[in-house]
Amino acid sequence: MSHWQTGVDVGGTNTDLLSLNRETGEYKVDKLSTTSSDQSLAVIQGIESGPSPVAELAAVVHGTTIATNAVLERKGARCGLITTRGFRDILELGRRTRPNNYGMTGSFEPLIDRDLRLEVNERLDARGRVLLPLEDEVRIALNTLHELGAEAVVIHFLHAYANPVHEQRAAEIARANWPTGFISISSDILREVREFERGSTAAVNAYVQPILSSYLSRISDRLQEVGFGHDLLVMQGNGGTLTAPAATRQPVQTVMSGPAAGAVAAAHIGHQSGFDNVIACDMGGTSFDVSVIVGATPSLSAEKDLAYGIPVRVPMVDIHTIGAGGGSIARVDSAGLLRVGPESAGADPGPICYGLGGQRSTITDANLVLGYLNPHFFNGGA
Repeated sequence: MSHWQTGVDVGGTNTDLLSLNRETGEYKVDKLSTTSSDQSLAVIQGIESGPSPVAELAAVVHGTTIATNAVLERKGARCGLITTRGFRDILELGRRTRPNNYGMTGSFEPLIDRDLRLEVNERLDARGRVLLPLEDEVRIALNTLHELGAEAVVIHFLHAYANPVHEQRAAEIARANWPTGFISISSDILREVREFERGSTAAVNAYVQPILSSYLSRISDRLQEVGFGHDLLVMQGNGGTLTAPAATRQPVQTVMSGPAAGAVAAAHIGHQSGFDNVIACDMGGTSFDVSVIVGATPSLSAEKDLAYGIPVRVPMVDIHTIGAGGGSIARVDSAGLLRVGPESAGADPGPICYGLGGQRSTITDANLVLGYLNPHFFNGGA
C-alpha cells in the first residue's frame, strides 16, 4: 500500500484530479475534459494516469455536481409520492414566495408530477400521537406508481418528525414491493418540523437517487476491476465525506459537494498562509462559486434553495453560485445588451479556442484574446 491518495472533482466542462503523497508531500495535478456521455470514463482515465497504481492507492475521494445539476436541469428520475390524505399538493403550495419580485408572472413545476402524488389514510397529531391508523392502502399506491412508470418513491407523512411509526411501516411494505429499491423516507432524511421543507428534501433525494446510484456503481465497479480495494469516498455538501453506498442511500447529502470541497481546501490553504478570514472563489467551466471563510472554517447554512420552490434542508457549506464560468457563452440580446451565461459551451464543443468546433464566444475566449491566459500553457498549450 502506497501513501498516495487521489481527489477527483467532476464539473460540466473539466474533470480535475489531485494526487497527494501523504508521507512526502509530493503531488500531481491532472485535468481532463469531462466525458459528457458517461462522466465516469474521464474519472477512471485520470485515476489510472496518476503517479501510483490504482490498486495501491490509500483512498479515492470524489466531489460531484451530478445531484445539483440533475435538479437544476430537470434531468432526474420519474418519482412518486405517497403522503397523508389531503396533502398531495404540499410540494406545490410551498411558502408564500414568488419566482419574480415584480409582476404577477412566473410558474413552478414540482419535481414530482401531480398524477404521481398519491394519498393514503393515516394521521398523527403534532405530538406524534396516532389519530388515524395507517390503513392497507400503501400496497395499492405502490402498484399504481409502478404502473405509471415511477422509478423512485417518496414516503412523506404529516408529523412524521414527531413519530415516524407510519413512515417506517410504509417503508417496510415498500421494501417488499418496490422493484427498484429506491425509497426515500422523509423522517430518515430530515427529522425536523416543517412539512414542506422535509418533503422537498426527500423529493430531491428520490429525484437524483437512481442517477447517482448508477454513476457511483459504475465508478466503484471499474475501480475494483483495476484492483482498488477500498470504498470510494464521496464528498458531502457540508465538507465531510461518506462512502459510496451511503451516498447512494442519501444522495441529497452530496448536493454542492464539488464546490464544498473547494471551500474546505481554501480554508486550509488560507490558514497555512496566515489568513483565517478569506473569500474563496471557484471558477469552473459552467459556474462561478463564492464562499466566505471565517476563522479558518467555511460558513455553513442549514438550508439552500437549489431553484425556486425547491429548498434542500441539510447542512452544507454556504456557497453562492452564478452562471459565469469559463465556458459561459456571450451574446447580444434583442435590446442590444451584452449578456453572459448561464448557458455554457461545456466540454464539447467547448470555447472556440479549444479548436473542437465551438462557434460561440465564451469568457475563456475573451480572456485569451485579452492576454489574461498564456496560449503556450493554457489547455496544455493547445
